[in-house]
Amino acid sequence: MKYYVNKESDKRGDHEVHKEICFWLPDPNNRIALGECANAHEAVRKAKEYYSTADGCYHCCPEAHTH
Repeated sequence: MKYYVNKESDKRGDHEVHKEICFWLPDPNNRIALGECANAHEAVRKAKEYYSTADGCYHCCPEAHTH
């Protein structure tokens, strides 16, 4: 599955990680491609290379959502 991280933080300061099929996936100019990942936890680890506050999307990556 392909994953992306939102360039903009949410109201808590988190940069959410989304699956490519997520309804809440940001526009292409507002996301960074993380590539193919085995699961959401791997995608969040990759996203933390860009943003220390990366977190899984509540809707598409609940297993990696921490808030």
